[in-house]
Parts: sequence; structure tokens; C-alpha cells
Amino acid sequence: MGRVSVHTQVSPVPPAELPGTLGALRATGHHYRTVKQELRDNLLARMRAGEDRFPGIVGYEDTVLPEVERALLAGHDMVLLGERGQGKTRLIRSLGALLDEWTPVLPGSVLNEHPMHPLTPASRALVESAGDDLPIGWLHRSMRYGEKLATPDTSVGDLIGDVDPVRLAQGRTLGDPETIHFGLVPRTNRGVFAVNELPDLAERIQVALLNVLEERDIQVRGYQLRLPLDLLLVASANPEDYTNRGRIITPLKDRFGAEIRTHYPLDLELELALIRQEADLVAGVPEHVLEVLARFAREVRESPSVDPRSGVSARFAIAAAETVAAAALRRSGLLAAGSGSAEAPVARVGDAASVTSTLRGKVEFESGEEGREIEVLGHLLRTATAETFRARLAGLDLSGFTALVAEGAVVETGELVSSAELLRQVGTVPGLAKVLDRLGLGDAPSPEEAAAGIEFVLEGLHLTRRLGKDVTDAGRTVYGGRG
Repeated sequence: MGRVSVHTQVSPVPPAELPGTLGALRATGHHYRTVKQELRDNLLARMRAGEDRFPGIVGYEDTVLPEVERALLAGHDMVLLGERGQGKTRLIRSLGALLDEWTPVLPGSVLNEHPMHPLTPASRALVESAGDDLPIGWLHRSMRYGEKLATPDTSVGDLIGDVDPVRLAQGRTLGDPETIHFGLVPRTNRGVFAVNELPDLAERIQVALLNVLEERDIQVRGYQLRLPLDLLLVASANPEDYTNRGRIITPLKDRFGAEIRTHYPLDLELELALIRQEADLVAGVPEHVLEVLARFAREVRESPSVDPRSGVSARFAIAAAETVAAAALRRSGLLAAGSGSAEAPVARVGDAASVTSTLRGKVEFESGEEGREIEVLGHLLRTATAETFRARLAGLDLSGFTALVAEGAVVETGELVSSAELLRQVGTVPGLAKVLDRLGLGDAPSPEEAAAGIEFVLEGLHLTRRLGKDVTDAGRTVYGGRG
């Protein structure tokens, strides 16, 4: 989802059939359009064709995306307001896909000037002298997106540009555009430019954007250079910074045509869909384990022990799923080293315990919870596991599992207990087939999937106070009777 500034990217090679001169371009009936007209036309074309306008954006179909579409159709620059990890940057980067795949440019123009709409005096003179024989180039839409992460050390020169002293020494005057080394914003002319975390820009730097947004020109070193820039400017910000700390100057806020609030996934299914789409899993993770992690993320987000102003990123649940998958792969590797037989890596609910320590840095806790972070996360994980257990297995007869620990018997599982060992301990359990079906493991689950299902039931029974549980010094989890 254009991860580097446009001037560092490598442009794709344009198709050979595209016109090579200004005359050939005119002969095709091509007309110059502004970026906002181009975005509007292409967005409407996708709407009329019933196509997906923002591929990969999950959970915003009925809330955020309609507002973004209205802003694009209105030709408004926009600010996306939302806590961290709500997909603001991904959404902004997806706007570039609404541009034409290829657009004509004057070769060598740092401002991506259109051959039918040159900006600088030198370009206008070149077009006038060469006429229809003027060679033209083509720019891919991936090269028409630029972004800057706002940092306190960002300068006006970075964003807008600065006077090049070497060119001044060559005898050019300050009013000559050739004396300017253009910054990121003008270099994204005829494209989409994003400023991430806009409130972090120093106020004097924000002032430099005022003319860009309203008058569409730029000012460098105290003199005005009239260059009618053609771009869509989009910014992201955290609501606390944007409203409470007042770090965006009022005139700049006023110049954005649309202010759009983003949000975390509104329901569990959207949270799950996001994990499935984004997580890079190195092992199998059953659906019930993913559901535990999705519920866990939502519990953390809603916990009074967590600072609500910082939010809990969607990356939290994604990283949790990847960590659980890695724990399963680690178990598979260690068991193979110990027994010489390979076991397919499949995550179990017990693997989720590792995320409470590895992911605590992703959560900002309230000041009163200092020193209790892992304890708080552990409690929330158990709550999420119990909720998933009730949601998935409500109404099933699980007496066959409680009978496993009758008369002092125990069942051992844990990080380094193989699936074969766990299945050997439980043997044939009445009701197991219905449990595995409810968990989405199918009619013929693998031994590893069956072990994952059994461990989930044992943990759920413990959390609903129907089984006892102890953890040994060797790291094994022992389930037994309540006595």
C-alpha cells in the first residue's frame, strides 16, 4: 500500500502502442483533465460497473468509504481522523488506484507537466517551438502518489522546495523557476500527496501548505512563484492531536474540504476478516483460535485499564495471530528434534498465552496499571477464550470431557505436548465429533487439528469452572477435577 516517496520509485515501462508525440496524442482525442476530474470520472466509472472501488479496505463499506467517495466526487482535499492502526494510510494509498493507469507528461519535467498544459516558462516555450512533433513520455499511476510522514524536523524545503544556490550562481534570477529545487509536494503535481500525522508538523511548516491548498501555488524564500499545482492533498491525524492539543493551525483545518472519521472494526466478523486478510501465518491457525484473538483485541480495546485515547491498533490482533502461528511452528520443530517424527504445525489456544508478554508494548495502559500489564492482558485473554467457548459450543453435551478427569485422572497438554500424546491421553471421547464440527474443523480433521479442538474444550471447561487446571514447572498444563 506507495511506501516511498515518488522520486525514489522505478517507473514501469509504458506500452509501445501509446502515442509518442504531442500530435499523435491529439489525434487520439485525448483531453487534459485535472487530477480531481480524473479521480471523479474513474470513481464514477467503477460505480457504474459495480466494481470494487477500494480493494483491501475492510470494515468501512457503510461508514467511511461513502464519505471518502463524496469527498472525491466533490473535489475536496481531506483529513482522515482516527486512532492508530485504523487503516488510514492504507486507505489513502488506495486512492492512487483511481487514477488513469498511464498519463502523458513532458519528458524530464520534475513537475510531471502535461504536454497540453505546461506550467513553467521553459516548458511552455518548448511546447510552442516543437508543436505537434514534441516527443512526450508516459507516467504510470504508481508514480503519481507521494507521501511524507510529518516529523518535527520536516522543513519547508522538504515539502515545498528551496532556492538552489548553484543555479543562482549561474546567473539566474530569483523569479526564475529554474532556480528552485522543488520539494515533495510540487514533485507530486498531477497526483495524490499524503501527509501522515499532520499535527506533528511544526506550525511554521503548516503555514507553507496554506497556499498549496487554497491558491494552488507555492512560495519559496519570500517570493511568490505562480505555479498552479494540480493535486489531491490528503492528511491523516489522531483526533486527540487534531482537536485537543490544537496542533493543526486553524487556517489549515479550514482549507480541507472534508474531515472524515475512521474507526476500528465495528463487529467481530470484520475483526476476523481483517486478521485473515492481513496476517502472514507460518502455521495453521484454526478458526476458533482466530476468534479468540479477535475477541481478545476487542476486549483490550474496551478495557478500562487501557488508555482509550491511544487506541489499540488493528495490528495488535494481526501480530497476535502471527505470534500464535509462530508458537505452533516452534512446537513442531522442537518435537521433531526430540522424537524424529514431524508434526504439522497447528496452533492451539494455549499458544495464545505467549502474546500477553510479546504484545504488551503495543498497548498504552492507564497510569494506575503500571506493573500489572501482563496480568491485565492475561485476564482479558481468558475472558475472550471463555466468550468464544460459549459462542461456539453452547448447548453441546461436554460430559465426555469432564469424565476424562474422573476419579483423580488428569490430562496433560502444553507447549511441548505432541498431538499424538494428547490424543492418546483422551482416547475416544463421546461428543468429540460434534465439538470438532462446531469448531469448523470438518468431518475428518488431522490429528493436529483434533488436538487443537480438544485443548480448546479443556480450557473452556476450566474457564467455566467445570475443570481444574495447574501449570507445572516444566511448562505443562494439567487439567483435572475441581477438587
